[in-house]
Amino acid sequence: MEIIVVLFACVLPIFLVGLLGFGYYLYQKQSKQLHQIRQESNSLQKTLSETGALDAHGISQKIGELEHTKQIAIQEVNALSSQIEVKKKEIIILDDEILLQSFGFYKPKYGLENSEAYEHRLDQVRTKQPEMIKSGKAAFGSTHWTINNSKKEGERMVKDYVKIILRSFNDECDTSIANVKFNNIVAVEKKIHKSFDDLNKLGQRMTITISPQYLNLKLEELYLCHEYQMKKQEEKEEQKRLREQMREEAKVMKEIEELKLKVEKEEKHFNKAIVSLLEQIQSAKTNVERELLEKEKTELERHLVEIEKDKEDILNREKNTRAGYVYIISNIGSFGENVYKIGVTRRLDPTERVDELGDASVPFNFDIHATIFSDDAPALENALHKAFEHRRLNLINLRREFFEVTLGEIEEVVKKNFNKPVEFTKLADAEQYRQTEILRKRSN
Repeated sequence: MEIIVVLFACVLPIFLVGLLGFGYYLYQKQSKQLHQIRQESNSLQKTLSETGALDAHGISQKIGELEHTKQIAIQEVNALSSQIEVKKKEIIILDDEILLQSFGFYKPKYGLENSEAYEHRLDQVRTKQPEMIKSGKAAFGSTHWTINNSKKEGERMVKDYVKIILRSFNDECDTSIANVKFNNIVAVEKKIHKSFDDLNKLGQRMTITISPQYLNLKLEELYLCHEYQMKKQEEKEEQKRLREQMREEAKVMKEIEELKLKVEKEEKHFNKAIVSLLEQIQSAKTNVERELLEKEKTELERHLVEIEKDKEDILNREKNTRAGYVYIISNIGSFGENVYKIGVTRRLDPTERVDELGDASVPFNFDIHATIFSDDAPALENALHKAFEHRRLNLINLRREFFEVTLGEIEEVVKKNFNKPVEFTKLADAEQYRQTEILRKRSN
């Protein structure tokens, strides 16, 4: 009995390959037959048009024969077309290039909160599968078989074949699910369904059937695995955003601390200078000398007032975490005309953030069209993003803040949401890009 099982396990893959090959051969043969029938139908129609020289009776008889032949041809064509459609449905395309061109947008079926929830759900589904196999609900066969008049031997044989069929189905599903990607999930789903149908047909003679409930568990595992990967990618992007935000905040706080030290140093310097001037004024010998010293003291006190204002501004910036700059920048050499990045930064000098964005990851530097300081910069940025939501270049990853829009449209939205005058630079310098284009034209 073990030899039979081993032989069956060895022969089964070869049989399945042969079955697929025979199906393809039948599909090719039926296509040729369909072509021949169409040619014969055209020939018959030509013959029908040439029967004008026959007598009335002969024409009627010939028409009847041709109509009969035509009806038979139409029936055969319809039958072959139906078979071709069936074969087309059985074909599973796994070529990556074709899949990339034809894949559709996957709509999540579960929408769980995070990757841990998906992991928990996957564990539940994967635990149910061996439980179904153990309880005999995953696949079952007839219990009426006997071998050498032994019902027990018959039952044992059926159980062995059930194991082989389930093992084949599990291997097919596990391999397919492990390789699921955004562009092939429909093909993998189709592949699992086909494996289910083919193995059930193979087990018909012994009335062995994989249960629909077990198939549904495998499909549920497929969908959960795919959505788990999607959620992991979302979380990865969110973590990247948070890390970037933390780095940005750290740089802002460093800038503020450095500016505070600078202002404090200047304040001490001016206070010390004023004290020195007061001593000089008291010891001045002439009115002219005293007046000059008083003017210098007044100038120093004016600087102290400005420093006090700077200290207050720094304190406000430190306390108000929403204060910052909304920047509108472009990169014609990288993205073309009328593509703008609309972002926000809390940096004291927003050009430092723009310079970072124009690093080696893009071929040319960014050009600044506007930097708008606001006490609530995120609100202004959000208003701009919302106004041009349908004009995003990337509709999936919203961290990519690039929009296909004109500068005039951006300016109009800014005016509606910001009540202070803003200066826009209409034309981008794009210095390196324009010089590159000149050199390219000369070389050509």
